Amino acid sequence: MARREPDPRSGSLTVTQTLTDNSLARAAPNAGHIDGLRAALNKALRGKADVVERVLACLLARGHLLLEDLPGLGKTTLAKAVAVAVGGRFSRVQCTPDLLPGDITGYSVFNQKTREFEFLPGPVFSDVLLADEINRTTPRTQSALLEAMAERQVTVDNVRHTLTPTFFVIATQNPVEHHGTYPLPEAQLDRFAMKLSVGYPERDDELGLLAAAVGHVADMPGHEAMLAEGQLAALQERIARIAVAQNVQAYLVDLGRATRAHPKVTLGLSPRGMLIWQRVAQAWAFLKDRPFVTPDDVQEIAGPVLGARLGIAPGAAGSVIDQLMESVAVPV
Repeated sequence: MARREPDPRSGSLTVTQTLTDNSLARAAPNAGHIDGLRAALNKALRGKADVVERVLACLLARGHLLLEDLPGLGKTTLAKAVAVAVGGRFSRVQCTPDLLPGDITGYSVFNQKTREFEFLPGPVFSDVLLADEINRTTPRTQSALLEAMAERQVTVDNVRHTLTPTFFVIATQNPVEHHGTYPLPEAQLDRFAMKLSVGYPERDDELGLLAAAVGHVADMPGHEAMLAEGQLAALQERIARIAVAQNVQAYLVDLGRATRAHPKVTLGLSPRGMLIWQRVAQAWAFLKDRPFVTPDDVQEIAGPVLGARLGIAPGAAGSVIDQLMESVAVPV
């Protein structure tokens, strides 16, 4: 079981797991753990199994996720459910124009009793960080997340502070309201592994959502940790060893080079983006219970991976990605 407690240092939500069997903490993660994660996220986000599967792939690939959708569709609920399911600490930052970089990374303050400076960690010192409406804060504050997302560390007053190795950022932005917003720069967009949209649920799923809410005061009734400490990192290490054949890697390279030559793409795929694409394809193959990556894996996650980093007009993204897939021969 798991219970949530406030972190006294940063006010974040801490998930404390109580293990009834000590062997659980020592057990290697297996397919049952993945099924548990999948079930927990599908319970939190009803009727969006395809979105949940891609969120899992992003998490297991050690990437970061950008959710671009309208308010009230379950983005915050999904982020909380991820933190609870992996048994980690959850923090949320509501991005506003007056938000400062220190509000994310933390501050060094002078302690009158010890006569020394002490570092007060910010919300970035968590396992899952929700950066809500990230495009409403200034580029200076947005850049405070760059080091944390890329290196999993922050530097404050020339002192490096290490984050958890499984640090996961879920950022949201509203695609409709652009007044008073600061579009994310390309350098930061390239740090995200995927860009997803949740979308409205079906009618039956909305009925189930209303029925499940009756009698529950808490936002997330019945959720518990699916992983013990260290098991998420073990899963990520296993995924990094998923086999990728040379012809599949050549396929990825040819697709990446095709993005740079397409007339409607203003910013082609970078080598870092290609590495992220391969890692997400490895995670996708793992979720499909395969020890190797196929060209189908590369194609199935092309949309959310390329949508986060290619300079394409929003309305033309789907057709351009389809053209890219058709322009490169699929290896046999």
